[in-house]
Amino acid sequence: MNSRKKDIIIGFLVGIIANTFGTLLYILLFSDLGIGETFRAAYGQGHLGSLLALGAILNLVVFFGFLRIKRDLRARGVMIATLLTALVILVYKFI
Repeated sequence: MNSRKKDIIIGFLVGIIANTFGTLLYILLFSDLGIGETFRAAYGQGHLGSLLALGAILNLVVFFGFLRIKRDLRARGVMIATLLTALVILVYKFI
């Protein structure tokens, strides 16, 4: 695998991890319920997409961090992960 693809995949994985960590961090800081109960409540009330979108805010930090250290291909991978999250939210909203 060439280094371009490797950097994009690393950025993608970092973006997915940052999104997951951001979602969990949001739940731990702002929810009175546990993680599982918060996900069930968000799903039941139709707010799961909003919860994922709030978690994706952490991707901004990672994206601009990669740009700052001149890792443009990794930043591209983070952008792809963010777009994938947006597509998942879009599909969730219409199904």
